[in-house]
Amino acid sequence: MDMIKKINIKNFNFYTILSILVLLAGIFLYIDWAIKYGVLYDLGIYSLVIVFIISGIIGFILSLMKKEEIED
Repeated sequence: MDMIKKINIKNFNFYTILSILVLLAGIFLYIDWAIKYGVLYDLGIYSLVIVFIISGIIGFILSLMKKEEIED
């Protein structure tokens, strides 16, 4: 619950956009693969798409987290 409080939409930046693009690339790659080859159950495409989707989600969350400044 504490992590949700740290996420702030005001921190929207280039890395947030990049993370969204990576997430969408993973989703569109899976859909495109399914349309082109008619195969939904393929371990190879799963392993590639999951890297895109997980890194997009983690990057999106990390880019929106509030940065705590440490005073010396």
